[in-house]
Amino acid sequence: MPLLLMCFLVIASGMAALSWEVIWQIKLSLALGVSSWGTAITLAVTMGGMCSGALLMGHLLKEKEIKRPIQIYGILECIIGLSGIFLLFAFNWVETLDTNIYTIAPHLSGISYISSIITILGIPAICMGATIPVLGLIARLYDISIALLYGLNTFGAAIGVLLAAFVFIPTLGIQNTICLIATINISVGFIIFLLKNDTLTSFPTRKTFAPEMSTSRLKMGASLILVFVTGFATFMLEIAWFRSLTATFISTTDAFAIMLASVLLALGIAAWLIPILKNKKFLAQGCIMVWAGALILFATPVVERLDLIVPVRYYSPTLLFGLWFIVTFVTIGLPILLLGTILPAILDEQKSTRNWAYLYAFNAFAAILGAILAAWVFLPNIGFARTAWLTGGIVLLTGLIYAPARQRILLTAVGIAALYTAVSFESGIGRTRIQGITHVPQSMVYEQPPKILAAYEGPDVTASAIEYSDGGRALFIDGFVATQQPTTGYMVKHINYMASMGHIPMIMHPKPNNALVICFGTGQTANAVRKENPQSLDIVDINKNVFKLAPYFPSNDNVLDDPRVNKIISDGRAYLRRTQKIYDVITMEPMPPTFAGVNALYSREFYQIARKKLGKDGMIAQWLPFHHSSTEYNASIAKTFQSVFPNSILWIDPLSNIGILVGSANDKTDIGNSWPGMVYKDVSRNLSDKQISEAMILYPNELTEFGKRGNIITDDNQLLAYGQAAHSIRFINKNYHAESHELLKSIKNK
Repeated sequence: MPLLLMCFLVIASGMAALSWEVIWQIKLSLALGVSSWGTAITLAVTMGGMCSGALLMGHLLKEKEIKRPIQIYGILECIIGLSGIFLLFAFNWVETLDTNIYTIAPHLSGISYISSIITILGIPAICMGATIPVLGLIARLYDISIALLYGLNTFGAAIGVLLAAFVFIPTLGIQNTICLIATINISVGFIIFLLKNDTLTSFPTRKTFAPEMSTSRLKMGASLILVFVTGFATFMLEIAWFRSLTATFISTTDAFAIMLASVLLALGIAAWLIPILKNKKFLAQGCIMVWAGALILFATPVVERLDLIVPVRYYSPTLLFGLWFIVTFVTIGLPILLLGTILPAILDEQKSTRNWAYLYAFNAFAAILGAILAAWVFLPNIGFARTAWLTGGIVLLTGLIYAPARQRILLTAVGIAALYTAVSFESGIGRTRIQGITHVPQSMVYEQPPKILAAYEGPDVTASAIEYSDGGRALFIDGFVATQQPTTGYMVKHINYMASMGHIPMIMHPKPNNALVICFGTGQTANAVRKENPQSLDIVDINKNVFKLAPYFPSNDNVLDDPRVNKIISDGRAYLRRTQKIYDVITMEPMPPTFAGVNALYSREFYQIARKKLGKDGMIAQWLPFHHSSTEYNASIAKTFQSVFPNSILWIDPLSNIGILVGSANDKTDIGNSWPGMVYKDVSRNLSDKQISEAMILYPNELTEFGKRGNIITDDNQLLAYGQAAHSIRFINKNYHAESHELLKSIKNK
């Protein structure tokens, strides 16, 4: 019974560990902004802390007689839980510190960022890493394989990712989820301390840990190399393959959870297979590495083409998520599984806590290196497919070095065949094909494939500019049509709102001198703002590559070349929080509200930040995409916006029928009836004065009525990022737009 209980506790701690990582990423992006650099630092601190924790615990336990290692495990879990409770207020402190330091000394903001992350995540990350050598002692206590406990912990991690994304956060919100996860950690510790002494056997003597008792067939140096390569390769593949899979599944939080859970499941199964493989004498690490490398190369052409065969619409969430999970697991699971056998197998052959610590630390360090190099070096320069080839090649060559000599000729032939397959069947992503192109609406499907004008793979996303056969152009972000510049027909009307996003708030301000555009896209909104002749125009976008693609979209009239324009590469929310500049107009059209990370630009807390940066008569405009979410969530966006800007209206572009929320920082402005900017007749606008004034749909009281159908969106509830709202982008319901407009008409008629 104690062994079964211990297994359950190991699963629970793994579940909590990955749930913490989900929470950390959300809270840090809110406190410090979304950025590839920040993500890399977070990963480095997390994995570096785990590496340090393993080494420290391995040193402390070296050649010591530990009679009750389970108690050490319980202490570590309690510390992790208590550190988690610290998060309830720690991130607010970090956000305030970051703002103050950026104001006083912007050049020190990077140091502040790193030190803040270390302060918050250092202790729990160290404790998580310290559990690895302790798990080894517990495995010896029960006379079982450490690989089994390692596998259970990884299974728990897979469960934790799914529970955090689909249950905890949507149901409880961030703050309550933190309390729940902390409770899980602390409960694990308390249960361990409540175990009676007679339920545990004494631990063997210290000679059990002596290096000479190791059963490994590899020298320690070779073992370190193998675990280093597998850690490096696993995280390289996560970055490379996940970039491609994002274009297939669309970049939402639930899609990422599904992908990560499938990888963790493969790693958990790999660890569980170790005792079986050892009994069957199949565990030759060199051979396994060769086959893992070959499968990586064989799988990459399939990953490249998943967007052509995997559906993204017209299925129930349960069916589609299940399909995505199966497709991901079947496609990338086997190579990950083979890679995942190496570390637990080598750990299982060791008897020394020091060796367990060194091996795990090397693996964790390699994971940091692999992720950073993949995101910052290989993806931008050689693309995801070639990054996967490089990874497969490294794994394959390492395996050949340690494979039995008599099998090297055959294994070399397998490797050559795999490399030939990967190269021969490359689909030309970024040169002749864009992933996700099949996701575009039927009205945009052309007989001839589009021409790729330019494509950039960066640490954050892949951005591409394409041209259709009729001359129309589109900007793709990770396989999604972010915006477009068509030539004729329906789509020209459909994007008319982009110019309106710039003109409308500028016309409603009596004298807009300083303007800010958050999210550049193809630059049509920014150009419309520029046409209203502000003295200065700041444009903020998190992705520097959209600025590089701007020349491919003539409709922006080279807005970036205007001396009044200042382009800023930053998270829009972080920029607003840090800047001391006061604006007359802020307008923004981010990615669809249900995309990963975009909830931060639709939450009440964000609007509160924005209001502080508006002048006395300041105006703010927010895109309200009826076609991307249900009436309930459109109403939620409106209700949240009006909770901070009570004096606000809903304006409907007459050509596209897309909504634009416009709010005033002056609660006494006669919003919706006053258009002071119309006196400037020399401005070239997309609509006539009559069209603009007649397009008003809901005044403040009417907008309040519309908002009653929704709920306030906050940083805590993550309403648009987690839960049913996040699914609506994929399950395109043709009635979404009509449903919202029917409700608007009924409110107007009242």
